[in-house]
Parts: sequence; structure tokens; C-alpha cells
Amino acid sequence: MLHFDCDYMAGAHPAVLQALARENAAQHVGYGYDDLCQRARQLIRQACALPEAAVHFMMGGTQTNATVIGALLRPTEGIIATDTAHISVHEAGAIEMGGHKAITIDGHDGKLAAEDVARLMADYHGDETHPHIVRPAAVYISYPTELGTLYTRDELSALYAVCQRHQLPLYIDGARLTYGLAASRDLTLPILARCCDLFYIGGTKAGALFGEALVCRDATRLPYFFSTMKAHGAVLAKGWLLGVQFKALMTDDLLLRIGREAVRLALRLADAFRAHGYAPLIDSPTNQQFFCLPNALIDRLHTQATFDYWGVRGATESRVRFVTSWETTEADIDALAALL
Repeated sequence: MLHFDCDYMAGAHPAVLQALARENAAQHVGYGYDDLCQRARQLIRQACALPEAAVHFMMGGTQTNATVIGALLRPTEGIIATDTAHISVHEAGAIEMGGHKAITIDGHDGKLAAEDVARLMADYHGDETHPHIVRPAAVYISYPTELGTLYTRDELSALYAVCQRHQLPLYIDGARLTYGLAASRDLTLPILARCCDLFYIGGTKAGALFGEALVCRDATRLPYFFSTMKAHGAVLAKGWLLGVQFKALMTDDLLLRIGREAVRLALRLADAFRAHGYAPLIDSPTNQQFFCLPNALIDRLHTQATFDYWGVRGATESRVRFVTSWETTEADIDALAALL
């Protein structure tokens, strides 16, 4: 069976698994105060060119988003996001359960436009009843977006400039950050790190068993954050399990190498579909590829390959998503092309 459902179906990249095995019998202090976490933090700061940044390790993307947004906002405040953003659609109302509103704006191929944020803020302050309205107090985007699209350097810079003008911290969900950076023509990790206030480097979807690394440029923006994490159930007693994985991922550019290979294979996959007359629905340069296929073809492919519907099944054709990962091989793409 071929698997293209998502990028976290397999366990850990061999290099990560070997690092875990090497440390398995060793004794480590708890809660992320161990030497492995400290070394991983140093490597992340170096890669981001942010020597003073605070780095916090958590276990999953939804947990990270809910914890960070809960720490950023006061009870009467909300966070701006697109209508397709992960926090708006696929997190089961985690933000709202924390007492905060996701203030949604129509996206542009999944992206949030600087001018739309500026217009929303102007409308909010221009409304005489705004003291009765949830105050927009932060901005959320993901890189890449839920649709596999990318912000250019100019788009991200313009968005951040609007956020700074209105004193809105910009938070980037980086669950698939490595694939976005691998596909980008003008954004690197240090550039992205300077165009936002907080972001996280996803490990779960990029070769780790689990884990995300939150990077905060100014540690004072999240005061007493360890206690906030603890209250959200986001502190792992065996914190070294996160440190050892990120230490491995940040060594010898493994994280970016994983991203580049998965993106290369995803583009090969897209070419295979094009060769049979099925152009991608969205111009995604990342490891997520979307198509609208006849249901008969979907049913036939599903006998030998797994992949996700993207929305409800249609009467005669449906939208589907194929995703590559560190485990995807050339042989997998060749086999899928042969099925087509």
C-alpha cells in the first residue's frame, strides 16, 4: 500500500531514532532543563540568527497554538486569521475553548493580506461601539498555508509592518515550516524569524516522533511562560525526549534536507498527475498537492494508495490531497504514476 495521507504517518527519521536510542538508558533532569534541550536551543538560535531568543519545546501543533495564543491575549481579545487557517477550521475550537475568538478574514489562496488586516483594524477603531467588540490583538498565519501556498518575502514583510503599526504580535504556525522553506525562493529561516514576533519549528510533521520548538524573539513577550505551559498540560516531564530530537534535526541541516527531498518528490507527483490531464487545484510548491479527480479514479486509486479527501465527496468528482514526507521514496512516486 502507498501512503500519501499526511506527513506524520511513520515514526521517526532514522537519525532521530538513533539519537533517541543512544540516550535511552541515560539519566536526564526533567522538564526541559537537561543538557540536550539546552544544546538544541543553541542550535535553533544559531539557525535563526537570534542569539537572545527564547526557545520552548512542546509536543503538538494544536497544543502549541492554544498555549501561545492563550498567553498572548487578554480575556476580551481575539486573534486575526484567514477563514482557512488551522486554528479556524481544524483545531476543534481549541482557541475558543481557551476563551478567545478567532477573527477570520477571507484569505487569498490561504494567505492573509496586509491590506486586509489594515482595513479590519481601521474598521474596528472607526466603530463607535468598539469597546463592546472583541479586540483584535494578534495575528496568526501558517507557513506554508493550509493550502500549501507560500508568502513571499515582500508579502510577509508588508504584513509584519502592518502588525507593528497596530501593535499586533505576529505569530507563525510552522508545523510544516521545513517544507515551506525548502520550496521558497526568497525566504530563509533567519529572514522569516525577523519578519514575525513568534513562530514554531514543526518536528512532528518533519521527522520527529513528536515535538514543536517555539521561538520567541523577545522573551519578555511571554512572561512566566513555563507556568503557562504547565497549566496547559504542555510541559513534558521527560523533556529530554524533545531536546534530543531537535538536536538531531538541527544537526547537519537534517531538517532542511528532509524538507527539500519531500518537496522534490511532491513536485514529481504533481507532474505525474499533469501528464494524465489532472492539473493541481492550487499552485502549491510544497509537499502538499491538491487535485480534483473523478470519483471512479479515486476509488480505483484507493485500492492501492491512501490519501485524504479535502472536503466532502462530490457527486461525480472530489477534491483530494496527496502529501509527501521524509519516508516517501522515488519508488512510491513511480508506483503512483503507474497506477495513474
